[in-house]
Amino acid sequence: MNKVLVIGYVWPEPNSSAAGYQMMAILRVYKQQGWQVKFATPAQQTDHMVDLAAEGISSQPIELNSDSFNDYLMQYQPDIVHFDRFMMEEQFGWRVDKFSPDALKILDTVDIQCLRDARHQALKANRDLIQQDLTSDLAKREIAAILRCDIALIISAYEMTLLTERFNVNPDLLHYLPFMVDLAALPVKTKSFDERQHFMTIGNFRHAPNWDAVLYLQSIWPLIRKKLPEAELHIYGSYPPPKATALNNLKTGFLIKGWVEDAYTVIEGARVTLAPLRFGAGLKGKLLDAMVMQTPSVTTSIGAEGMTVPDAPWPGTVANDIEIFAGAAVKLYQDKVAWELARSHTLTHVRKQFNAVVLSRQLVEKIAKVQENLTQHRINNFTGAMLKHHTMASTKYLSQWIMEKNK
Repeated sequence: MNKVLVIGYVWPEPNSSAAGYQMMAILRVYKQQGWQVKFATPAQQTDHMVDLAAEGISSQPIELNSDSFNDYLMQYQPDIVHFDRFMMEEQFGWRVDKFSPDALKILDTVDIQCLRDARHQALKANRDLIQQDLTSDLAKREIAAILRCDIALIISAYEMTLLTERFNVNPDLLHYLPFMVDLAALPVKTKSFDERQHFMTIGNFRHAPNWDAVLYLQSIWPLIRKKLPEAELHIYGSYPPPKATALNNLKTGFLIKGWVEDAYTVIEGARVTLAPLRFGAGLKGKLLDAMVMQTPSVTTSIGAEGMTVPDAPWPGTVANDIEIFAGAAVKLYQDKVAWELARSHTLTHVRKQFNAVVLSRQLVEKIAKVQENLTQHRINNFTGAMLKHHTMASTKYLSQWIMEKNK
């Protein structure tokens, strides 16, 4: 039986973010194998965090930059250490190398943050993404963390290609793991066209791409509202700041709803989901949830990235032009035939890409394969070994020490 230690960047909030949803799916896969699972994080507890004890998972807070974590490691002696985001590997990875050197190190990237940041910088500069955007210090940190681990979980096929072709990461270090959906739990029937009304969008307000999408919707919504004067846009998401709630406008139907306990309920009640994402990375949980509830969506190429299948049209429209986006939203809202056609493609995407049974089996097989050949796996990853070697920074600190000594 494996003993697993998951080091979280935050406490899991499956009802607040796609990252929280995916974290809980992975934790449940570990538990289903009969493995012992502990969750530790330096983050503060939150109002919307999941009850891990109810899942049979013990948890405890840990401190940053503290040797108390070393004692914790030596006491638990994990077989697997799972880092949630690369910052946790930076903080705790070297301690794992020193005090639990035989533990398999798994990095859950959640999404490739340097890609998200590069796109954000390009958007702020009002230009296309250029190669230089992807050579940032953030990229160096993130790719280094991937290389220092034994397996990196990558949620998007687009990002798998980016890592292998742009950053030359050995595919043996990567494992493709998109969202895991229990297909047996998919609703057989959801509300019809006539039973639904209004538009909706959802997303954690603390996530920069989501907040940008809300601001962008301020430009898009008047174009939709002009054609549909009775329609409303319901905007849901956890942790709305005052600057978001200030946008609530009953007169224009631009309504900030904030936190919702059950996203599926509000998605099913809406006729169309809007997701005008202008930057970001990974996969978009809001669009997966729309597919699950058979709700057509209008999104951008960034929103649909990594979520399309070759033989199935997008269940709605993908548009980057603001006029085309608004026009597509209006058409789906008014045209029952177009809406039904879009709806018919929703579950095709879910079944073909996000089958939890298949994906969980593949994850467990990957872990077992690497564990069985861990020594050779690490020998093959010379770049990762080099990055962990103390001499990578020792010349810098030796020079600084000599400088101070000579003063």
